[in-house]
Amino acid sequence: MSGDEYDGWMMSLNENSGVRLRGLMNVGCIAAPGAFNALAARAIAKAGFQAAYVSGAATSVSAGVPDVGLLTLEHFCRVIREVADGSGLPVLADADTGFGEAEMVRRTVIEYARAGAAGLHLEDQKFPKRCGHLDGKELIPTDHMVEKVHWAVKAAAEHAPGFIVCARTDARGVDGFQAAVDRAAAYVFAGADMIFPEGLTSEKEFAEFAAAMRGLRGPNPAGGPYLLANMTEFGKTPMIPVERFGAMGYSCVIFPVTLLRVAMGAVTRALEHLRTTGSAEGLLGQMQTRQELYDLVGYKPGTPWEFGKH
Repeated sequence: MSGDEYDGWMMSLNENSGVRLRGLMNVGCIAAPGAFNALAARAIAKAGFQAAYVSGAATSVSAGVPDVGLLTLEHFCRVIREVADGSGLPVLADADTGFGEAEMVRRTVIEYARAGAAGLHLEDQKFPKRCGHLDGKELIPTDHMVEKVHWAVKAAAEHAPGFIVCARTDARGVDGFQAAVDRAAAYVFAGADMIFPEGLTSEKEFAEFAAAMRGLRGPNPAGGPYLLANMTEFGKTPMIPVERFGAMGYSCVIFPVTLLRVAMGAVTRALEHLRTTGSAEGLLGQMQTRQELYDLVGYKPGTPWEFGKH
């Protein structure tokens, strides 16, 4: 296969992934649980979800570092590739601040698409970024973020048609609600397919934000851009069901760290039990069995395993 043929093949794969995610969101609001590795991704698909999400926070803490932009583009792409391959689902991925300025944003779009992502989101924080639900965030100028969005959209059009460019604004927690609306409108004008308003504090704010976006240009059949809601735990946003987000006009709800938090809660309790009792016998009822694990990865001992089969 020549280089041009390879690029065409990769473009086709990623166009299909992005088109699939767009098609799902055109029908209704979808839930995308965060997968912190390929095994979690397979579990997400087996549970019947239609999409998966790769969180910057979950990816970072899984590597033993905080979510402050320490990991490389290559590290993120490896996780995206594992999640996409493991699940067979369209994957939306966190790209933090784009790993740099405009040139790196362009490279990020291309590399994420090659890794199998259906789309990514970029945020308007200064580097080093902070979790969207923490105080003390700082924003880059609006025109700086507009430039990043423009470069991301251009890269997607040239290298991965159908790839979704989502712009996240953290302005609500810095300059207020109206600033978030104004910045989002500028990002839509720059070409963003989807908007992610981070850190909204009530259902009323989510509804008002959606209403403000509805009259703008965008691919959402309901009008305006697609809208993304972050249903993270222990943050500034109350727990709102996916169905309610759909009624307000949101296209996708991510659960970025839910599975990791549940898993690590179980790990911590199991380690305490193991330390105090010296035996794992009391944990057997909480474990996935050997057969359940084999079923999840599609493995039958003595039979060749088929990569890419879900």
